[in-house]
Amino acid sequence: MTVNVAGAEWLLIPMEIGAQTNHLKAYGLTYWALEVPREYRCYWWLNYRGGAFVLPDSQDVRIRAALMGVRFEPINHADYLSIKESVLEGSNMDEILLEKAPKIAVYAPSEASPYRDPWDDAVKIALDYAQIPYDEIWDKEVQSGVLEIENYDWLHLHHEDFTGQHGKFHAAFSTQVWYQQRMLMFEKAATEAGFRRVARHKGQTAQMIADYIVNGGFIFAMCSAPETLDIALAARGGALDIVAPELDGTPIESDAQTRLDFQRTLAFENFSLYTNPFRYEFSDIDNPNPDRDAQSGVEDFKLFEFAAKHDPIPTMLTQNHVSVVPGYLGQTTSFNMDKIRGSVTILGQVEGSNYAKYIHGKLGKGTFTFLGGHDPEDYRHLVGEGKIPTNLDLHKHSPGYRLILNNILFPAARKKPQKT
Repeated sequence: MTVNVAGAEWLLIPMEIGAQTNHLKAYGLTYWALEVPREYRCYWWLNYRGGAFVLPDSQDVRIRAALMGVRFEPINHADYLSIKESVLEGSNMDEILLEKAPKIAVYAPSEASPYRDPWDDAVKIALDYAQIPYDEIWDKEVQSGVLEIENYDWLHLHHEDFTGQHGKFHAAFSTQVWYQQRMLMFEKAATEAGFRRVARHKGQTAQMIADYIVNGGFIFAMCSAPETLDIALAARGGALDIVAPELDGTPIESDAQTRLDFQRTLAFENFSLYTNPFRYEFSDIDNPNPDRDAQSGVEDFKLFEFAAKHDPIPTMLTQNHVSVVPGYLGQTTSFNMDKIRGSVTILGQVEGSNYAKYIHGKLGKGTFTFLGGHDPEDYRHLVGEGKIPTNLDLHKHSPGYRLILNNILFPAARKKPQKT
């Protein structure tokens, strides 16, 4: 940690390679500084030193940084103004005022639930590691209107199936106890909510999430959630039966594919469904997963560079200390660019392929951001391989996890600061 300098008024949190001792907890430190009762005025200097943060110099911030293992550089006000001028006048840098700590919800069964999924959630791992608070909400809470009632700024969706096909796990796991318990839990929840089919129950949740975005919410989804969310919306919130009878006891509607409504989706259009319950994939949105090796680099993806002054949100979402992020797999690994709506911004693309890994779009007053794959530091996270979470103390500088944390922090930037 840098020693004190006389007259320091600001603490610069550097984020480039080699300058930061813990890239991931730097986000947690910044979030903490924005929280009540502190509510410090903080800045994000886009494209400056890897996307540096600037926090007020106070004893409590220094102590917190020391406890979190985050390196800072004290700077006096004259140096701050000089650097700020270079950022504001730079060809592709900018200053973003961070005004408030976003209120965060994660779509997941609560810790009190008798059933827990046999896999981990990378976003929850990131939030816990960075010491950022969040609430867990599930279908019942979403459908009760909690997103608006509690004024959540940001919602995360992870390894989820909003289509009612139970994750397309039928072929591999139908005899497994965890899968059977999961089906029973979903069927019970649907019945209690007044729905005869899980697909209709999950489809209602999908529609309410879309409404939340329209009304100004931010969502971030990974793995199968982006794909299945749009499939559920195209299937009119589950009203169109696309689920095989082996899974819900009712036949697929014969003209289901032609009756999909792509005007209702967020990011994807003109996709074809895979309704066979014995096929793992949901649709041709996904990049199929043949045998790959983590060392091959075939799944690595390049982050696009955006003009900070003209495209601040894409610039915030792609802040990193590297331009190419190591790839990793998931049930939905990446997104077929032929199926992505033209209005959606591609943030990162798998090199040498027709697949995007990282995309962003707007809907009404809000936004959605989709990231393919399951866990940025677990190349092939297989169901049933155990519930040992990724230890981020071993990955303090993970560029993939930085993308997750960019999404967590960007709702804090509610207003564009005046350039002075």
